Amino acid sequence: MNLVVGVADMKLSNNPDDVLITYSLGSCIGVVIYDPVEKVGGLLHYMLPESNIDGAKAKKNPYMFGDTGIPMLFRESYKMGAKKNRLKIVVAGGAQINDQNGLFNIGKRNYMILRKLFWRNNVLPDFEDVGGNISRTVKLEIKTGHVWLKTPGQDMKRVF
Repeated sequence: MNLVVGVADMKLSNNPDDVLITYSLGSCIGVVIYDPVEKVGGLLHYMLPESNIDGAKAKKNPYMFGDTGIPMLFRESYKMGAKKNRLKIVVAGGAQINDQNGLFNIGKRNYMILRKLFWRNNVLPDFEDVGGNISRTVKLEIKTGHVWLKTPGQDMKRVF
């Protein structure tokens, strides 16, 4: 079953019939994690880098922000049996969309918070497709751990 991960949303699954998918990753970042032993996968679609800009929103929806959503993605996967040292990680998004002059640099800032958190926790992505000025769609098949990526004008392609 397709489980759509909306903007400022996160989903995890260990059901082999599930496919996690998120659409329209522009300046947002999609983080996919997958443990091939436990067959546990998760997908986070966060919008903004830091929760300190709106504490009330962060409390209500921690998936909206990278600094709160990323740690939750990992912690929740551990509760389902995933182990950090086995996780396969794919990152996509962080484009500069509707900000051609780079005034806000949301995509770049979203990516920088991810890199900071990953570095601090000794985590390296296995595949990244970030930046530019295109949107992306990402999906994860729980049964296989395959991750698929689609960009405008291109067919869906397996990247991991």
